[in-house]
Amino acid sequence: MSVLVIGGTGFIGRRVVRAFAAEGHQVVSADVELTDLFDRHGIEATAIRLDISDFAAVRAAMERYAPKIVINLAYMRETTPHAAMKVNVLGMDNCLEAARLTGVDHVVFASSIAVNGRQAQYGDRAICEDDPPYPTYQYAVHKVFNEWQAREYREKHGLTVTSIRVGHAAAPGKLVGAVDHVQCITGPATGAAVRFPFEDKRRCVIHVDDVAEIFRRVALKRCPDHSVYYTGGQTLSLGEIAEMVRERIPDADITFDAPTGGDAHSIAYRFDNRRLCEEFAFSLPDYRHRIAGLIEVARSKAPF
Repeated sequence: MSVLVIGGTGFIGRRVVRAFAAEGHQVVSADVELTDLFDRHGIEATAIRLDISDFAAVRAAMERYAPKIVINLAYMRETTPHAAMKVNVLGMDNCLEAARLTGVDHVVFASSIAVNGRQAQYGDRAICEDDPPYPTYQYAVHKVFNEWQAREYREKHGLTVTSIRVGHAAAPGKLVGAVDHVQCITGPATGAAVRFPFEDKRRCVIHVDDVAEIFRRVALKRCPDHSVYYTGGQTLSLGEIAEMVRERIPDADITFDAPTGGDAHSIAYRFDNRRLCEEFAFSLPDYRHRIAGLIEVARSKAPF
């Protein structure tokens, strides 16, 4: 199967490329900067430079490599509004239109649990795909618009487009978005002290390798039963993550300014991912079992 991963050298993208390549698929990784990352690590993938905000370039890439599957993981989050709009909104539309014109079978893209805003909007219950979104900042609004535009392409052009709302992905090397749940592990792993405002601040945590596996399974199904899926994740407070770390690193220097107060600063963290798990026979391992691997990778400073 031919697969084009846009944003293929990013935090999630490099794992998605690796997952497809390991199965022998013909994988093209497209990113705004060219890299030899995959060559250096023996991963069979073609790397190309691609600016997703350039429609002609996006269409040319799809015409040249003729992918059956396109996965869009390119985004900008903590940046200027104009640059973010070009990548997150125009770029997503370029991807959809080029896929339509070149006969792509299935487009899958990364949405986010950020579309749901604060957990308080839903109460203390698991949020499902049919609940309304409450975006509170630019990146989240962009993801809501991406999902709207995807629906337009499904309904008006018959394009198969699937959105995956990703939880708080975790692994060393995460630099933007929610990072405290990662720093709570990587700091002690490398001997650094870490401090956070609230011990009870909660996250919906999921290992990035599990995210990549979800993208692989969903993308390989020609016509999924639904258009939107939550990855889900384990709801944990930073205090609970700290205790898991101390089971492995007893002298971990993790402190908090206050034991409570995190709920006022927590975006949505409780999600129902049964739709995904039942359709794709998927289950998440207990996060406690992931901690040892995260510590080991942090100490090795490996890129994956």
